[in-house]
Amino acid sequence: MSLKDRAKATAKNIEGKVQEAVGDLTGDTKAQVEGREKQVEASVRHTVEDVKDEVKKMID
Repeated sequence: MSLKDRAKATAKNIEGKVQEAVGDLTGDTKAQVEGREKQVEASVRHTVEDVKDEVKKMID
């Protein structure tokens, strides 16, 4: 697993959570949706890294 890619995904998740929370506080539905989208993107990135790890284990 690329630690760099995993860190980027974690940062994207945090960014999304903050953006969603700000949207919740301000009532800005666009910010809420964009925040959730970033969290989903981060989840996908984490899944990709998990798959890479599993493939690497099978190869080794």
